[in-house]
Amino acid sequence: MNVLVTGGAGFIGSHVVKHFVKDPEYHVYNLDKLTYAGNLNNLIGLEENENYTFIHGDILDAAFIQNLFEKHQFHHVIHLAAESHVDRSISDPIVFAKTNILGTINLLHSFKANRQSGGLFYHISTDEVYGTLGETGLFTETSPYQPNSPYAASKASSDHFVRAYAETYKLPVIISNCSNNYGPNQFPEKFIPVCIQAIVNNKSIPIYGDGNYTRDWLYVEDHARAIKTILEQATPGETYNIGGLNEWKNLDLVKVLIRETDK
Repeated sequence: MNVLVTGGAGFIGSHVVKHFVKDPEYHVYNLDKLTYAGNLNNLIGLEENENYTFIHGDILDAAFIQNLFEKHQFHHVIHLAAESHVDRSISDPIVFAKTNILGTINLLHSFKANRQSGGLFYHISTDEVYGTLGETGLFTETSPYQPNSPYAASKASSDHFVRAYAETYKLPVIISNCSNNYGPNQFPEKFIPVCIQAIVNNKSIPIYGDGNYTRDWLYVEDHARAIKTILEQATPGETYNIGGLNEWKNLDLVKVLIRETDK
């Protein structure tokens, strides 16, 4: 069964690729543009597997994507490729709109034209589309969309296009929205790696505001397992939230990172 994973050289994507390659039922095609966030070092040794193929390419290249679908007849698509850093989206929102919205549309269009019986288009999104959580409670699959950054707005828009293609063209789609991931090979500009580097280099740790902003943290390998479970067992047309039930205030998390790094 041919499965296309977009963004498979990135942090979350590389863990998803490695998890699926373990299952001989799948031949995993890893499509990645290898921008600043994509790193083939995350996948060293994987090329020795017969059920793994790396493809260097850009989801914004519509003709390339169409040819890829026609050639390999992908059964499933697991779409992770995205611009994902909030601060970068503030400085350059156009790039985020192009990659996260137009790139998703290109994939949907090619999936529609080359649809395989029983295949699914699985779109990986973020809980940031829901905006800011209050003092209590959790986001649910029915939480209203209230994106607060260009990044979140671009992901919210891509979610809507996936739903629109499902409704208009009767495509079998799934969406999952995850909380903050952490784990091996995370890109160094993310919060936990930034803190660890600051501690190691004896520099001040950047904490926004008073440090009381709370995030739910999801271990990336748990996320990869959840994605495979959802792909294999989910009902097409549904949305699934993936969280760690592991909420930390930024300041409390930094204190733990200091203790563990000092050891």
